[in-house]
Amino acid sequence: MATVRVRQHVNPLNKKYQTPASPLDWENIYAKPNQPLHLDIGCAKGQFLVNMAQIESNWNYLGLEIREPLVVAANKLRSELALTNLHYLFCNVNNSLDSLLSSLPPGSLQRVTIQFPDPWFKTRHAKRRVVQPELVAELANYLAVGCVVFLQSDMEFVAVEMRDRFAENPAFEKIGTEEWLAENPLPVPTEREISTQKKGEPVYRALFVKREVVNK
Repeated sequence: MATVRVRQHVNPLNKKYQTPASPLDWENIYAKPNQPLHLDIGCAKGQFLVNMAQIESNWNYLGLEIREPLVVAANKLRSELALTNLHYLFCNVNNSLDSLLSSLPPGSLQRVTIQFPDPWFKTRHAKRRVVQPELVAELANYLAVGCVVFLQSDMEFVAVEMRDRFAENPAFEKIGTEEWLAENPLPVPTEREISTQKKGEPVYRALFVKREVVNK
């Protein structure tokens, strides 16, 4: 993939990112729109999804990214590779997720990944982090029961915050008794994951399953 120069961090609270994305026409996006959907939030250059889409052709893949030049380049590569089960979308997921997923056929969303999101180190910037309680609640509304959310980061405080926000929602149950997963359960690592491990640094991973919530 050609090098695309973009800002490393984009403030999702900036006025230019406050217009929600429009609902998608799934029939026109995917050759087989009824296949299960894997949603990758913050897909960056999208190489992870390119690899996944080639390995698991019986899944559809949607990458969401707030840096538009990366999305343009990723969709160009997808077209060159003729991957009809892959699509990238420029949007601010924190105000667009509901409008995007509301048009999905029920039960389609079966796997979500949030990998190495922007950490926004300063406490006063915490609201800029992607995993907010509202995002977790929206995913709970659309993710099929028994399906999973995979989280990972090389920043422990980010991983802890993401893990805790999913654990606090009654619709999600953490898989495994250990604090962090030792291995990535998916067949493809991200570029950041590979570079972090090559440096001998830890990656903090957690896997959650969507469970049936019984209203009393």
